[in-house]
Amino acid sequence: MDVSRATAGATEHLTYQLDRLPLTPLHWAIAILCAFGLSFDVIEAALGYALSAAFSGPPYHIAPYQLSLLLGSIFAGGAIGAPLLGWLADRSGRRLALRLSLLALTATSLLAAASASVAWLTFFRLLSGTALGAYPPLMVAYLSDVLPAARRGMLILLVGAIGFLGAPAVVLLIRWLTPLQPFGLEGWRCALIIGAFGAAATGAAFRMLPESPRWLIAAGRCEPAIDVYNRFMRHAGCEPVRPGTALQVPAPDVERPSFWFGAARAYRPRTTFLCALYFLSPWATIGFPLLSGAVLVEKGFRVADSLLYLGVSLFGPSIGVLAGAAFIDRIERRTTLLLSATAMAVTGVWFAIANAPWLLMATGMAFNLVGSIYVGALSIYGAELFPTALRATVSSTAWAVNRITSALVPLALLPLLKSAGALAMTAAIALALCVSAALILAFDERGLSGKPVV
Repeated sequence: MDVSRATAGATEHLTYQLDRLPLTPLHWAIAILCAFGLSFDVIEAALGYALSAAFSGPPYHIAPYQLSLLLGSIFAGGAIGAPLLGWLADRSGRRLALRLSLLALTATSLLAAASASVAWLTFFRLLSGTALGAYPPLMVAYLSDVLPAARRGMLILLVGAIGFLGAPAVVLLIRWLTPLQPFGLEGWRCALIIGAFGAAATGAAFRMLPESPRWLIAAGRCEPAIDVYNRFMRHAGCEPVRPGTALQVPAPDVERPSFWFGAARAYRPRTTFLCALYFLSPWATIGFPLLSGAVLVEKGFRVADSLLYLGVSLFGPSIGVLAGAAFIDRIERRTTLLLSATAMAVTGVWFAIANAPWLLMATGMAFNLVGSIYVGALSIYGAELFPTALRATVSSTAWAVNRITSALVPLALLPLLKSAGALAMTAAIALALCVSAALILAFDERGLSGKPVV
C-alpha cells in the first residue's frame, strides 16, 4: 500500500469531515468568544468616532492637525502590529496571536486612560493600535479554519453583529458618563478602563478554545491536530479518529508560512488585488463614521446631540451584518461587495446634503449598515483567497495596508471637510467606492461561498 497516499487520504478525511459538521456547541463557543474580542477592537475604533465630536467642541477645541493625528494614531499602530501578529499566527498558532492581541490591548488602554495630554493620548492610542491591529483578519482566518463551509459566512457575520455593538455602546456610554464624571474621570477615560478589563477577561478565556486543526496539520503537528479534531467530533456526536492515525503534512518546499517564499509567488497577484481593496475601503468604512461627529458639529449641532445621533447610527453595523448573514453564503462574495459599494456611495452623499435630525440618523445608520456588510464580506473574501499556511500572514499584511490608509484618512478628509464642506468629503468617499467596484469587476475572483477553504 502507498503510505503517502494513505496518509494524504487521512488528512483529506479529517478536513472533509470538519467542513461537513453541523454547528456544535464548540463552534458557538468559539464564535461568541471571538465576538467579544471583536467588540473591544470595535470599541477602540469607535472611541475615535466619539473623540472626533468631543475634541471638536468645548472644552477642548484642539487644532485640526492635532485632531487628525489623534484619530489616525490607532490605525497607524495597526499598520505595525498587523503583519507581526499575522506572521506569529502562521508561525505559532492563531489562538496565541489572538490572545496576545487582547492582553496587550489591556495594558495600552489603561495607559491611554491615564494620559495627561492630547499628545500622550495620541501616543498611547498608537500603542493600542499596535496591540489590536491584526485582530479582525486573524479572527476571520481562525474562524475560516474551524467553521463548517456551508455556514462559514453566516457565522462570521453573526460574530460581526455582536462585535459591532461595541461601537454604539461606547459612544452612548461616553455620552452618559461625560456629565457624571464618576470618580472625577471624563467619560472617554472611563470607557477606556472598562474596555481594558473586558479585553483582559476575553484574552484569558481564549486559552479554553481549540487551536485550528488545519493550521496544526499545516505546521506538522499531527497528534495535537487529531486531538482537536476529536474534540469537534465529540461535540457533534460523531466517531473520533483513533490516536496514532498518520496524517499527510505539507512538504517544507511546497508550503511554508512566509508569503515571500518561492512557492507563494503564485499568490502575489491576489495579494496585490486584496491590498488594493483594503487600501480603498477605509475611505468609506472608516472615513465616514469617523468624521460623522465632526460633520454634525460642522452643521451646527451641539456635541451632546452629535454623540446621540452618532450613537444611534452606529447600531447600523449590527443590523447590517445580521441581515447579511441571511444571504452571505447564498450569493457570490463579489456580488455582495459590488452591491454594498454602490449603496454606500448613494447613502453617503444623501447624508452630506441632509439637515433634518431624523434624516441624518437614518442615512448615517444606512451607510454604517451597508458598510458593515461590505467589511464582513471583504474579510471573508480575502481569507478565502489563500491556503491555510499563508492565510493569516497575507490577510494581516493586507490589513496593515488598511490600517495605514485608515491613519491617512482623517489627515486627508478632515481638512477637506473644513475647507470644502461635507459634500466634497463624501464625493471623495464615493470615488474610492467606485474604484473598488471597478477593481472587483476586473479581477473576477468570485470567492468561496459555501465551499471549503484549502
